[in-house]
Amino acid sequence: MKAPETDPINLSTQHLSSLLDQIPLVKHFKGKWVIVKTKLNDLETQLKDFSDFPAAASNTLCLDHVHSVSHTLIEAASVAQKCQGVSLTEGKLKTQSDIDSVLAKLDRHVRDGDVLIKSGVLQDGDVLIKSGVLQDGVVSSGSKREAVRAESRNLITRLQIGSAESKNSAMDSLLGLLQEDDKNVVIAVAQGVVPVLVKLMDSSSLEMKEKTVASIARVSMVDSSKHVLIAEGLLLLNHLIRVLESGSGFAKERACVALQALSFSKENARAIGSRGGISSLLEICQAGTPGSQAFAAGVLRNLAGFSEIKENFIEENAVMVLLGLVASGTALAQENVFGCLCNLVSDDESLKLLIVREGGIGSLKSYWDSVSAVKSLEVAVELLSQLASCLPIAEVLVSDGFVVRLVNVLNCGVLSVRIAAARAVSMLGINSKARKEMGECGCIGPLIKMLDGKAVEEKESAAKALSTLMLYAGNRKILRKDERGIVTVVQLLDPLIQNLDKKYPVAILAALVHCRKCRKQMVAAGACLHLRKLVEMDIEGANKLLESLGRGKIWGVFARP
Repeated sequence: MKAPETDPINLSTQHLSSLLDQIPLVKHFKGKWVIVKTKLNDLETQLKDFSDFPAAASNTLCLDHVHSVSHTLIEAASVAQKCQGVSLTEGKLKTQSDIDSVLAKLDRHVRDGDVLIKSGVLQDGDVLIKSGVLQDGVVSSGSKREAVRAESRNLITRLQIGSAESKNSAMDSLLGLLQEDDKNVVIAVAQGVVPVLVKLMDSSSLEMKEKTVASIARVSMVDSSKHVLIAEGLLLLNHLIRVLESGSGFAKERACVALQALSFSKENARAIGSRGGISSLLEICQAGTPGSQAFAAGVLRNLAGFSEIKENFIEENAVMVLLGLVASGTALAQENVFGCLCNLVSDDESLKLLIVREGGIGSLKSYWDSVSAVKSLEVAVELLSQLASCLPIAEVLVSDGFVVRLVNVLNCGVLSVRIAAARAVSMLGINSKARKEMGECGCIGPLIKMLDGKAVEEKESAAKALSTLMLYAGNRKILRKDERGIVTVVQLLDPLIQNLDKKYPVAILAALVHCRKCRKQMVAAGACLHLRKLVEMDIEGANKLLESLGRGKIWGVFARP
């Protein structure tokens, strides 16, 4: 059936045909009109393609595009008529400018038309009806997903074509869609929103750029979508770093959220460090909004985990800035600061001493005592372990009351925090005085309980801590009194328990083997059987412990009845 003349696509096609008829008649700027003709041929093909989509005539995006094309074609026809005369009535420069303007508009129309066709929006049609979204007034989950896909395609397309006002409106709608549900984020990413957002980071509009950063940040908060952002590589990183340098407070905060997701890889961390990112992040830590400070510290925490860029932190005097944030930042900012310091001071005695000189122990104590969520203590306990590896600092930590704090944490219900606390006990057991205090404060009971934990990492950390504490005679008495103590340690000798360093349970039992009662408990619990296998595996101390248990049996024969 012949399309009615009032059909926008048909009307635009008529304008195009009329203009093509005029071009051979032009007498000025023939070279430019050849280029115009090429663009018109591309547009003609696209208009024919639009007609192949039944929904095109009712699709708002398509109609807006076609109306815009018609307007440009009418303008081009007017300019073509001026070029058909003997002389240019409006002058050469003005006419040339008009032709260039028409060319630019035609070029944009061709690009927009290409986006429309490839986007899939012309195939969606009335998706709410076709996909059966409404079935007896009920929205099914499958049809809802299809509706979100269609809406995502529509918004992604609108972000690429049309006026700045139209794109800004589309961005508002996209943000609403993304904020609504993580599933919406996954769907939008699958429809190709990320590359479009990255291109929009070049926008000259600060408002548009701010909203774009917010959208990227939202995508970064969904784990299954992070890899798509990472795939954008340096282009996205450079945009985000520029936002850190010159964006608004809100934009900087959102950029930091996105960078947290992107700063886990060595390549990205190196790129951020080499492009001045650490300096910008530290500036935000000093003068940003509370939210941006917390997220900036989170990015720095990730970056500090890579030794290659640790020098950047030292050059920027990062420790002083970070400790300043501990004193004034939010709970999340403080947690990220301590996490960052943990990574920074690893294997660096001078940085550990610097933290202590600048009041870091007092800050650590204040944070420890004020934090409400036990999970948030993990970074504090880990920093304590790092600092305790330096002997002079360890003595200060013991005298400052951190042993009592560790006992409380050893009894907590968070696995990772218990493991960190057990490691801290190992580090703080630097001398008999410290070991004695830890035993008297009640460290041994919780550690014995941890030996029976499900996670091998928990078992090993507790065994290592106990092997240190057993070097003090008074602590050996405490362990002997625990009815499950020796039996639980012997069970750790079992070679079937893999990925656990057997030298720690061996060391605990070796410290107790001189007690006849303890030897009997060890033998009864099956220690000899396990030790024979450990001797074959060449485990440190296993042979000597086995010999000691063997001598104990012989001594038992001659013992008085």
